Amino acid sequence: MNYLAHLLLSGPDPDWQLGGLLGDFVKGPLTGARPQSIEDGMRLHRRIDLLSDQHPAFLSALTRLGPEWRRLGGIALDIWFDHLLANSWEQWHPHPLETFSQECWSNFRERQQWIPENAQTFIQRAEQFKLLPGYREVDVIQRTLERVGQRLRRPQPLVDMLPLLERDRRALEQEFQQLFADLSQQAERFRQQISE
Repeated sequence: MNYLAHLLLSGPDPDWQLGGLLGDFVKGPLTGARPQSIEDGMRLHRRIDLLSDQHPAFLSALTRLGPEWRRLGGIALDIWFDHLLANSWEQWHPHPLETFSQECWSNFRERQQWIPENAQTFIQRAEQFKLLPGYREVDVIQRTLERVGQRLRRPQPLVDMLPLLERDRRALEQEFQQLFADLSQQAERFRQQISE
């Protein structure tokens, strides 16, 4: 799952949402350096990634990309699934995506002391360029795939997968729906267990 999915799956608590975002920026053991609720959001992020990577719908989607993309296809799928989520947002959240995004960025500004520099840079750019609502547009996904591919240790043309993603859009939408429905239930269960 990518940024938008993690923010949504984190639930309504801003600390958990921040943790959901930071899961992509903070590696290694969680040591209590941040408030418990932020670290809980990071734990949820890691759990979601693990569940997603093993989910039958995700594995089926990965197979569609062909054996040559087996190693890197998951990165492109995570980004594409944010595209599908943005385009079906009303099904998953009661408020418009633009409102949700702005509330996240505003809440994160109040928690700035817990955000590492690389994540702060991302948040500023995401807010400035309205990245999350922009995920609805294929050209934004194209630029995202290009940038992410260039940032890999050995740069890869991830954008070459875009025609495959567009070709199988309908089947991928069904797999995304299955995956996200299951992850939503798992995330809610995890949040409830932690709060008991």
